[in-house]
Amino acid sequence: MQWILTDIPLGRNIQEIRMKKNMTQTDVIAKLQLMGSIMSRSTLANIETGRRNIKASDLRLLKLIFNVDYEEFFRI
Repeated sequence: MQWILTDIPLGRNIQEIRMKKNMTQTDVIAKLQLMGSIMSRSTLANIETGRRNIKASDLRLLKLIFNVDYEEFFRI
């Protein structure tokens, strides 16, 4: 999993998508938790800054929340 963080700015892409959707980290976490995720705001912040990786299940939920294709998360 470490290679994803090195090769692709996944966290930064998540942050950019979130900001384009005019959502705060708190907004995203509230929606994630309603969908069954246990992610905290500090975990999301660490993911966005590249200090932590994301679970595939949470990435799938972010795809639904943001209404984007997976390619948006993995662009270079």
